[in-house]
Amino acid sequence: MTEPILKISDLSVYYNEKKALKNVSLDFYPNEITALIGPSGSGKSTLLRAINRMSDLNPEVTLTGSIEYNGHNIYSPRTDTVELRKEIGMVFQQPNPFPMTIYENVVYGLRLKGVKDKQVLDEAVESSLRGASIWEEVKDRLHDSALGLSGGQQQRVCIARVLATSAKVILLDEPTSALDPISAGKIEDTLYGLQDKYTMIVVTRSMQQASRISKRTGFFLAGDLVEYGYTKEMFLNPQKKETEDYITGKFG
Repeated sequence: MTEPILKISDLSVYYNEKKALKNVSLDFYPNEITALIGPSGSGKSTLLRAINRMSDLNPEVTLTGSIEYNGHNIYSPRTDTVELRKEIGMVFQQPNPFPMTIYENVVYGLRLKGVKDKQVLDEAVESSLRGASIWEEVKDRLHDSALGLSGGQQQRVCIARVLATSAKVILLDEPTSALDPISAGKIEDTLYGLQDKYTMIVVTRSMQQASRISKRTGFFLAGDLVEYGYTKEMFLNPQKKETEDYITGKFG
């Protein structure tokens, strides 16, 4: 059995007094796409933010329990959060390219690391944009502003930006919900093509998307992880009534 790359154990997250995640435990495995589904406010995005320590920035947030990445507790005082976020990258719901060229967007993380060699940067740009399935569309426009791209293209540039830092895990918070169906389909194809090299955790409101691209799915409701398992099994034969009701559209 493959060892999990991320191990969440008894994790609770509080915003002041409100408990946003309630004693959640689940494992994520390398080179798989895991979907997190559930209604708004069920704790899915809170879990993503906890995994790359974005909640550190919010003084109202406290956590109990542990998150282990490759066997190390990421909340240990010895964890370097800058290094952690290079390995665990994040793509948000709204495409958020920086107001700079496509090229500079992709190499942003490498420049932060102090990489100056033009050949290294050029190669990273091409391989990352190819990985994000957008090289052919932008290869003649690398020095144009990324803000001039369509929403779907911007989102793929944001994925390329994560790939360029040699991330191992990619967290995606509803990465297609702001996009038209064709752009969303391209992002799905991109993610599906990347799973041999990366571990991806995708928060999605689309049952169809979860069933198309993920190997495992976690269903969250009001801060609880109600059910977690192989996507096909969960969609065909959910173990809990709440899961069945959500998947069949009775609420949500």
